[in-house]
Amino acid sequence: MVTVNFTQALKRFYPQLQTLKISARNVSELIVEVEKKYPGIGDYLVDDQKSLRKHVNIFVDGVLIKDRTQLTDTLTSDSEVYIMQALSGG
Repeated sequence: MVTVNFTQALKRFYPQLQTLKISARNVSELIVEVEKKYPGIGDYLVDDQKSLRKHVNIFVDGVLIKDRTQLTDTLTSDSEVYIMQALSGG
């Protein structure tokens, strides 16, 4: 199963977030499964076209995903995913 981790910045908006173990073949499926566990977070992660929002980054096995539009980056059963809010400021 894929391990899904969330950063502290996201837990500020969704305090109930905890590391998950889920089944998913790609990032798109992963977001669907995360939404089932934490209703409403999907709208925070993706826009109306189901593309990853600009303020969100997802890393799979330490690598930033390449497909932010259709979220087709593949996952393996032992993938480790980090979902984080992009931070800005100066």
